[in-house]
Amino acid sequence: MLSHTLGKLDGNNALPLYQQLQRALREAIETRLIGPDDALPPERDIAEDFHISRITVRKAIDGLVSEGLLVRRQGAGTFVCARVEKNFSKLTSFSEDMQARGRTPRSVWVRKAEGSVTPEESLTLRSSPGTPVYRFHRIRYADDAPMCIEYATVLASCLPSLEAVESSLYEALERAGNRPVRALQRLRAVLFTAEQAKLLQIRERDAGLLVERVGFLKDGQAVEFTQSYFRGDIYDFVAELSDI
Repeated sequence: MLSHTLGKLDGNNALPLYQQLQRALREAIETRLIGPDDALPPERDIAEDFHISRITVRKAIDGLVSEGLLVRRQGAGTFVCARVEKNFSKLTSFSEDMQARGRTPRSVWVRKAEGSVTPEESLTLRSSPGTPVYRFHRIRYADDAPMCIEYATVLASCLPSLEAVESSLYEALERAGNRPVRALQRLRAVLFTAEQAKLLQIRERDAGLLVERVGFLKDGQAVEFTQSYFRGDIYDFVAELSDI
């Protein structure tokens, strides 16, 4: 029973019961009493275990879902959200990273558009002014948790059409024979704006990670310029270093 792990709730405590349950769950997750990807009991069972209402349980869980500590998976239940590690030295797409970790990637499109390179993009993509490009703005999810906001600019000559990108940009580029084989990536810390925080279901000025990537073809032609704003609370970047 979960109460054996978390301890009993105190009805005489000034702290509301949902906050007591929320705090106990948060501490159990942070101290690994409940491990990554562990499933929580159904809300009905938690309510009976702690002798509280299901509304109280749901309110506690909703708060932890918004913090990124828990994730609801359709038809499966509520799970402890495992932090995602991204190998910074390997060129893979977001979808490939999530699938490799047993997560289900999906995207919510904010905008798809055709246009021409901006002066900054012209320098980054090493292209002439006026070069046609496709722009993709979307929110990337792992299961039901929003993970990052992505802004990608791709040379229009490298894709058959704007609609060729369905879920994975790199899959579309691969089908077109223009998947990048190497990339330059830059990582820096950011604080999320109110608009970004709303999209990622976090708080304004929460810490995040901005990854700027320029992808290149075998012949050295730059094909994509992507800016991805990752949630700092559930995303880690790792790189293997060697002196060889």
